[in-house]
Amino acid sequence: MPGPGTHPEPDARPLPVREAADLATRVLDEVERAVVGKRHPLTLVLAAILAKGHVLIEDLPGLGKTLSARSFAQVLGLDFARAQFTPDLLPADLTGSFLYDQRRSEFEFRPGPVFAGLLLADEINRTPPKTQSALLEAMQERQVTVEGRTFPLPDPFCVLATANPVEYEGTYPLPEAQLDRFLLRVGFGYPGADDEYDVVSRRVARRREETELEPLTDAAGLRALQATVETVRIDESVGRYCVALAAETRTHAHVQVGASPRGSLGLALAARAFAVVRGRDYVVPEDVKAVARPVLGHRISIKPELWMSEASGSSVVDEVLKRVPTPATLERR
Repeated sequence: MPGPGTHPEPDARPLPVREAADLATRVLDEVERAVVGKRHPLTLVLAAILAKGHVLIEDLPGLGKTLSARSFAQVLGLDFARAQFTPDLLPADLTGSFLYDQRRSEFEFRPGPVFAGLLLADEINRTPPKTQSALLEAMQERQVTVEGRTFPLPDPFCVLATANPVEYEGTYPLPEAQLDRFLLRVGFGYPGADDEYDVVSRRVARRREETELEPLTDAAGLRALQATVETVRIDESVGRYCVALAAETRTHAHVQVGASPRGSLGLALAARAFAVVRGRDYVVPEDVKAVARPVLGHRISIKPELWMSEASGSSVVDEVLKRVPTPATLERR
C-alpha cells in the first residue's frame, strides 16, 4: 500500500484516443463479467474515474454497489481499501493516526484505509458528519492532515461511496458541501429477468462466490488514460451549453438551490471522459446529455413544500434538458 509522504508521480503521457477507447471498452467488458447487465452505469463510473472524480453510488442493497467498486479496482490494477462506515467510526479510523513506537521511542504515522488507489466508502450515510467530513480534504485536495502534518494520497486516488436510500433510521444525510464533492451520483437499479438469471447461472457454474477478474492496466496506465481525457477538445458552443444547463437549474420553479459553477465544470469534465470512452477526441452535445442527470441531479435542492411530491433533482434536469436549446453537433473535418 502506498505510504504517506509519497511524492507526486510525473505527468503521464496521454494515449492515442483510439487506444484509450479500446482499453476502456476492455475494462468495461471485464467488469461486466462480475456486474452483469449494467453497462451504462458502469460506463458512467469509469468516466468519472478517468475524469479524476469521485462517485456516489446510491441504490438498494444487493444491487452490486460494493462488487462494482472491487471489480474496478481489480481490473484497473489499483490498491483497494474498504472502509465500512458505522456510527462509531472515528476520523482517525479513516485517515490514520500517530502511534508511539516503544522500540524507537518516537511516534510513527500509521496510514488509514484512505491511502489507497481506490477507496470504497461503504454506507457513507451511516457515520456522523464529523467522520464524513474527514473525507472532504482527501476528496478535494487529495491529501490528509493529521496533527498538523500533511500527507499526500496516492496518484491516482478515487473514492466510490455507497449509500442506502431507503433506511433512514440511524443514518446521517450527507451535507450539501460533501455531495458537491462527488462528480457523479449513479444508481444501478434492479436487473432484468434474463440478466438476473445470468447472475444465478454464472454463480452455479463457477462453484465459488468470488469472480476472478483480470487486471488490464495499472496505476501508471490509468494515469495515461486520465491524461488522454485532458487532451479532449470542447467547442465553445458545447461549453456554453454546459453553463446554460447549470444556470437553468437555478431558476426552475421547483428548485430552492440550483447547481453551482462546479456543476457546469463537472458537466464538461465528465463529458470529456465520456467522449474518450466513445472513441472521440472532441465533445458533442450528446456526451453532455448522457452525463447531465448523474452530474447535476445531486447538486439540486428541491423546495421543502415539494418533498412529498415527485419532484426531484433528476426530474428538474430532465425538464432543463428539454428547455435549453441544443447546439448543432460538430462534425470533425
